[in-house]
Amino acid sequence: MPRNETYAQSMFEAELIVPSAQVRIMRLRLEQPTDRLFRRTDHYWLDLCLTPRPEKARGCYRERWGPHRYEPLGEIFLVPPGEAIHIRSESGGRQASVVCEIPAAVIDCWLDDGGIEWTDRRLAASLDITHPHMRACLFRLAQEVRHPGVGSATLAELIAQQLAIEVARYCQAIADGPITGGLASWRLRRVDERLHQPGPPPALEELATLCNMSPRQLTRGFRASRGHSIGDHIAQTRIDMAKRHLATSESIKEIAFALGFASPSSFAFAFRRATGSTPRQFRQRQLRPMA
Repeated sequence: MPRNETYAQSMFEAELIVPSAQVRIMRLRLEQPTDRLFRRTDHYWLDLCLTPRPEKARGCYRERWGPHRYEPLGEIFLVPPGEAIHIRSESGGRQASVVCEIPAAVIDCWLDDGGIEWTDRRLAASLDITHPHMRACLFRLAQEVRHPGVGSATLAELIAQQLAIEVARYCQAIADGPITGGLASWRLRRVDERLHQPGPPPALEELATLCNMSPRQLTRGFRASRGHSIGDHIAQTRIDMAKRHLATSESIKEIAFALGFASPSSFAFAFRRATGSTPRQFRQRQLRPMA
């Protein structure tokens, strides 16, 4: 492991290599807050967190942005080939992720002229991806890695090719040029701060009032800034909060009501739909010790 990545004790729980991707289940034990530089030369790096990311995990493309601009890392983040990202967090702990490395040529062949310009907007949107099809592909690959069966390699290759197309479509859907029509950083911060408060998720009208704009302006501006809808962001934030609660000794019933769910069963249904695991299964996997 490169010297600047020795900030953590890590292990690969399982691995599957096919022509279009290398897929790993990676488990980290972060001994201290994260502070590292990360780059892949000729691969796209996709990371889907299975457990919560460290507190206030953020990334900065320091060769493109100013040294003080750090954007939040979402459930899924993507690092394009050749781009150096500086990752920071305010805490350590344990983390598990599905990591998928896809050769640049596998994705670029679906892009106009065999490539794409990584504008400011695309780089920002790559750090917090809320995309149901990409999430579904990554979860399905994780299942094949953990529990291979008949035809696993063939099936994983087909899923990896689908994932490559979904990534290409996502990148192309984000308009070229600098961010225009997006939300100011203070508005994005207010939205995130409100979403992380306990209780039921806020209505769109409440968030719009916090940002001093109409719901329509908020909806458009949020998508321009983050590359996905504010509704998807609200739902995913609540799942991320649930993951953090499940790392504590709180009962599942207490967590469900703390997050504003009508019942533990409705919480379990929403959590399983988003993660592929029940809250109890997720908690058992998270508490599993590292080898």
